[in-house]
Amino acid sequence: MPDNSREDQLKAFGRLLDIMDDLREKCPWDKKQTLASLRYLTIEETYELSDAILDNDLDEIKGELGDILLHMVFYSKIGNEKGAFDVADVLNAICEKLIYRHPHIYGDVKAETEEEVKQNWEQLKLKSGKKSVLQGVPKSLPAMVKANRIQEKAKGVGFDWDNADQVWDKVQEEIGELKHELNENAPHEKVESEFGDVLFSMINYARFIGVNPEDALERTNKKFIKRFQYLEEGAKKQGKAIHDMTLNEMEALWNQAKEL
Repeated sequence: MPDNSREDQLKAFGRLLDIMDDLREKCPWDKKQTLASLRYLTIEETYELSDAILDNDLDEIKGELGDILLHMVFYSKIGNEKGAFDVADVLNAICEKLIYRHPHIYGDVKAETEEEVKQNWEQLKLKSGKKSVLQGVPKSLPAMVKANRIQEKAKGVGFDWDNADQVWDKVQEEIGELKHELNENAPHEKVESEFGDVLFSMINYARFIGVNPEDALERTNKKFIKRFQYLEEGAKKQGKAIHDMTLNEMEALWNQAKEL
């Protein structure tokens, strides 16, 4: 178990700030970085953290968290150079936001359940000037993650189904509409629209049964990759190229992979 005291933790954070100052002053690469140039690197680091979490690799998670924390310090350093903000401003801002959004902890609002907390959050966001509860959903989120966040935010203001059975009925309805358009040889745009509706309803159903759709799909991706690579290795052991194998031969190896 980690045994670092609060003093140790603050000292470590101060050490990182000192190193960031040195790098920004002395390192040719670090001196050239801008908010924009770091953006894609931060996105990459976030996905690497996501992979480590899915793999439940705690050592890797620790390393990836360090990379992301470095980026947060880096952005704050650049903000300071621009005279806009520094790391203290960033930290104080999130502290104030947390206090404001937890009136059931720091005020006299009652919230006994997770759902009540979420509903309070959405109401507070509207009071802070947001014109829509969906305004806080980043435009650049991957579509599946965005759909999930949209649905969660709509739920926060009471716009939701009553139970999972209703959502499953909606899934079946959307699949039926997709099949109808396919049978009618509908234009591609119409088929694409109906397919999107199917995905949106499936993501909604996942939420109702307590499944994170992004995590579920990524785990399936990893499972498929593992099994397909087993198939490729099996083909090599037989002295064959995978594209020269029959479907029955590939299926036999696939079934072996499923048993691992």
